[in-house]
Amino acid sequence: MNTLTAIVTGASSGIGKAIAAYFLDRGANVVINSATATKLEEAARELGGGPRLATVAGDVSDKATGERLVQTALERFGSVDVLINNAGIYENKPFLEVDEAYLDRFLRTNLKGTFFTTQAVLPQMIRQRDGAVINIGSPLVGHALGGSPSTAPMASKGAIHALTLQLAAEFGPANIRVNTIACGIIRTPMHGDQADAAAGLHLLGRIGEVDEVAQMAYTLATNRFVTGAIINVDGGMGAGHHLS
Repeated sequence: MNTLTAIVTGASSGIGKAIAAYFLDRGANVVINSATATKLEEAARELGGGPRLATVAGDVSDKATGERLVQTALERFGSVDVLINNAGIYENKPFLEVDEAYLDRFLRTNLKGTFFTTQAVLPQMIRQRDGAVINIGSPLVGHALGGSPSTAPMASKGAIHALTLQLAAEFGPANIRVNTIACGIIRTPMHGDQADAAAGLHLLGRIGEVDEVAQMAYTLATNRFVTGAIINVDGGMGAGHHLS
């Protein structure tokens, strides 16, 4: 079996960096991306650098960033086997306070980033007649929380869920699998020091750890008969909630 080559966006911290580490530990080649070059280089050092790791700084909402990711993967490693669209942002804001600029932030990073990076990668996967695209979504797309107003990020994540199904249908004949991991609250810098306060939102009574998402990403990258799936890695958040 050829060595797997994975592109991971938003990989300077949190889930993305953990996914990159998980793939590297299993012998894969990895191209990591972040919009901030200094954070990306720091992450590369923390991941141990080495010949199986490459970096590409840039905003994923610009398709040119995706094209540079593909070019780097091909020049360094000869293939693009897996794309993990991890770059994303999340905040709470009441719906009536959301203006166009605020909404555009989430549509640009979350939706356009996923859309155009995938568009840049798919031609190479079609040539290979093989590939896996893994998006990051949210169980809150289908299980709204009244006390957590998040219409802007959820509108973008809901679009990613819909995009996942359509891409799976369109590119299944080319042997390209497209799936989404819908994450619960995961212990990352984005959620800060108060993340454990959200433990009660999960049926398991705890928040998730980054390696639990990374494990699922690797499973979806290597299982060749899963496509069009929205898989919750959420401690039961999307399934229901406790009365107290």
